[in-house]
Amino acid sequence: MHAGDYRPPRSLRNPHLQTLLGSSPWRRRRGEQRLAACNAVSTEHLIDAGEGVRLHGVHSARPGVAARGLALLLHGWEGSVDSSYMRLTAAALLECGFEVFRLNFRDHGDTHHLNEALFHSNRIDEVVHAAGEVARRFARRPLVVAGYSLGGNFALRLALRAPAAGLPIAHVAAVCPVLDPARTMDAMESGLPVYERYFQRKWRASLVRKRALFPTAFDVDDRTLGLPLRALTRWLVERHTEFGTLERYFDGYSIGGARLAGVQVPVSVLTSADDPVIPVADFAALTLPMNASLEIARHGGHCGFIENRHLDGFAERWVASRLAAAVG
Repeated sequence: MHAGDYRPPRSLRNPHLQTLLGSSPWRRRRGEQRLAACNAVSTEHLIDAGEGVRLHGVHSARPGVAARGLALLLHGWEGSVDSSYMRLTAAALLECGFEVFRLNFRDHGDTHHLNEALFHSNRIDEVVHAAGEVARRFARRPLVVAGYSLGGNFALRLALRAPAAGLPIAHVAAVCPVLDPARTMDAMESGLPVYERYFQRKWRASLVRKRALFPTAFDVDDRTLGLPLRALTRWLVERHTEFGTLERYFDGYSIGGARLAGVQVPVSVLTSADDPVIPVADFAALTLPMNASLEIARHGGHCGFIENRHLDGFAERWVASRLAAAVG
């Protein structure tokens, strides 16, 4: 499979329609149905992520099927293990003979109570540690990783750190990964208001929940919660990180330009030329090694890639194809 194989019907070529359908209730229902049809056994796990941090995840396997590998899936910002694309990708991988572990980032899904400190996008160390714990817990299987949007960013940073961490990752697949967070923020602010409002609403709800659980740890008031996305992010950076400024914070998890040039793990990246959130020009500026491939589809929006009226997606099939080819 290649990005050029994605040819949605004309009625589905609008990038905003693609993006909105990708996170719609109908798509979530499709994910539930596809995963249930796999007849996999799913179990919840608490994962040691180092320094007292605990992360939650769900392991799924089909009884009686000898797994060809273990796939670790990483969701996007304010997504969760139950996001439609996570379930649909899990189903595609289960059908290919993989076991799947869907990991919740800190403060995502129903996990706000597990750790007092807030999630932020530079918490890569705990994800690396958690990946190692998952690999140990389900040993004797080749490990592959896939992520979407911010999860794609984490997956590619995981690939960069894998050799030093002793993680035997066979392949990483990333769909519409965030490359330059500063430019992504600019794109949301200058694009349709629906995207900024979507993340504002979900993040505010997350912070309200965190405040209720740890009232003495956070000084966030309702006025702060009402700030625009950039200003609210600056509050997070200044009050709850060591970066000091928004610019240093964004730079801390940027993987644009030449930052992926030294990646040793084979990686595949899929994005769309019409992504309204991640500027396609950022991908043209990437410096990638020989073991990396970049595919840019003409259509797809941001993590959409809807193929038909049933809301099946090209991206989850692409991920399964890339990871299956990596383990043979």
